[in-house]
Amino acid sequence: MAKHPHLVLLGTCIRKLREEREYSQDDFALHIGMDRTYYSGVERGERNIAARNLIRIARGLQVEVGELFPRISQLPEDDDS
Repeated sequence: MAKHPHLVLLGTCIRKLREEREYSQDDFALHIGMDRTYYSGVERGERNIAARNLIRIARGLQVEVGELFPRISQLPEDDDS
């Protein structure tokens, strides 16, 4: 199954914020109480992540939930793929 481009961009934004805070993926997943392989899938755009998990990530990064998302202008048109 192909990764949805919107989820890939979301994962890229989350990764950037995590790296700015100098967390490894493993350390950050442990910090927020999330399975490392699940979290890794989020950053790779392989997971259609639930709102509760987005809130956990935002709290762990100490940002507003909206800061995890790419700008609308960055998103390709949604073709329901």
